[in-house]
This record gives sequence, structure tokens and C-alpha cells, in this order.
Amino acid sequence: MPLEMNRDVFITCAVTGSGGTQDRSPHVPRSPKQIADSAIAAAKAGAAVVHCHVRDPETGVPSRDLALYREVTERIRDAEVDVVLNLTAGMGGDIVFGGVENPFPVNEAATDMIGASERVAHIAECLPEICTLDCGTMNFAEADYVMTNTPGALRAMGQMMTDLGVKPEIEAFDTGHLWFAKQLVKEGILDSPALVQLCMGVPWGAPNDLNTFMAMVNNVPADWNWSAFSLGRDQMAYVAASVLAGGNVRVGLEDNLWLGKGQLAENWQLVERAGTIIENMGSKLMGPAEVREKLGLTKRAPAAQ
Repeated sequence: MPLEMNRDVFITCAVTGSGGTQDRSPHVPRSPKQIADSAIAAAKAGAAVVHCHVRDPETGVPSRDLALYREVTERIRDAEVDVVLNLTAGMGGDIVFGGVENPFPVNEAATDMIGASERVAHIAECLPEICTLDCGTMNFAEADYVMTNTPGALRAMGQMMTDLGVKPEIEAFDTGHLWFAKQLVKEGILDSPALVQLCMGVPWGAPNDLNTFMAMVNNVPADWNWSAFSLGRDQMAYVAASVLAGGNVRVGLEDNLWLGKGQLAENWQLVERAGTIIENMGSKLMGPAEVREKLGLTKRAPAAQ
């Protein structure tokens, strides 16, 4: 099929993520202030959307603490720069089995499994404009770890997000995830046009080769909005590929720590470089107000003082 390049592109900055990167770079933000400051700097550099996880401020270990989410949300909303807030709802679906010969009992110290309502509790409290919905279960890098998102849980979480007026961003790690996302729209659980993030190169989901990428793109309904990313040194290549294929882009320290060989990046630098690529391709960067209009989002007010 012919490619139709995207001429109006928005950048999402994935600020910190939930991976064990906190000790691999001093620029990975830990505290709510650091996360919010990094998100604000990314917005000033051209990101229209910031995607945020939270971490324990002392250890940097990923967290689900509502108070941390609340502080990050309030700091970003109180900032002098406008940006669309996207909070993760991906945590709380982690099973780590006991091993190949004795899978049960599971590794309780590493397993983090909670119910659908609890996984969405910080979304209900903070009411971001967007939150993520990981649309499938998959083997995820480590030997005994499974990222668990059952059809029942996804139906429940998706309905909660829709009822809250928060736009789900469907995280698709393989074509089957897009298949189920279309089913959620068909059932009326998610509104159409939906919003999709194509997640490329995450072991063991969709590999980041261009044939697989185009298979993913071709499985997104024509009237939906989508974005894409890949990991590590392929991050900027996928900025260009996504724009060329008609999509939007995601960069940030959740997916890549490096600006160049031996040069650790900050979030704003990755956004700035992505913006340069997009504009050099002849496309225009969208601002947060344009993104809200395009995606049908409701801007939330800062907390009452």
C-alpha cells in the first residue's frame, strides 16, 4: 500500500518508565519533583504529551503509590507550560513464576498482581487526559516473567477509563493486541476513533524490523490515531519511520537512555532531536491544544490552592 506521510505530528515523551534503569543513568528521574521537572522540560522542547510512571524517591524502584502520582500530576498541571498528561495504568499485572520445573508458588517478592479497580485507582484520583491500556498478555524479556492482561481485566479497565472520561492509549506489543483492541471498540467499551501506541522491539513482542512495523500499521483502522516507538539506538530511526508511515512519535528515557555513543541523554534532548527530524522531513509539530482537539480530550484544571 502507498505510504501517506503525516504532516502534523505530535511527540509523546515517556519520561521515566517502570524498568530497572534508575541506576544506569543519573538523568532517569525518581522523585515526583524530578519527574515533573523532566516532563516540563520535555514540553518546553516540543513534546505535546508526557507519559509518566512514578518511582520510589529514595530507591528509584517503580511504584504504584497514589500520593506520588498525585504530586506528579499537580506539579505538571501547576507548571507555566501546557502539556497533555498521560499516566500509565500498566502496573499491577506482573507474574513471576517460581521456575521452569516448579512454577508454583510464584515468586511473591517479584510478583505484583492486583485487581482491575486498583490498577485504575490513580487514574480515577488524578484524572489525566490519557492513560495507557496494555492490550494483551505476553512474555516480557525475563525468563519467568509474564505481563498479564486478561480479556476480562482489559474489558473492566477499559470500561472504567471510558466512564471516567479518560482516553485510553492502547499499548500494542503485537498484532493480536490490535485485534483485541478492535474488539473492545466493537463492544462499545472503548470509543472510536481509538488511540494506539505501537511498541516495537520489546522482547518478546513485535520485533522492530520494518516489515513487522508495517504489519502493525496496517492493522490499525484508518480513522484511528496512532504513534510508535522502538527501543535503544533505534529510537530516532522510528521517529522517521513513524512519520513516513502516517503516525506520531514517542521518545524518552523509558525507552532509550542514549543521545549518542557514550552520551547519556536527558528527556528534553531526545524530544528536541525528534522535533528536528520531524521538521526536517517537512512536517509540523502539534501543540497540546491541537492534540486535545484532534483526540477529543478534556483539559483538567490545576488543583485548587
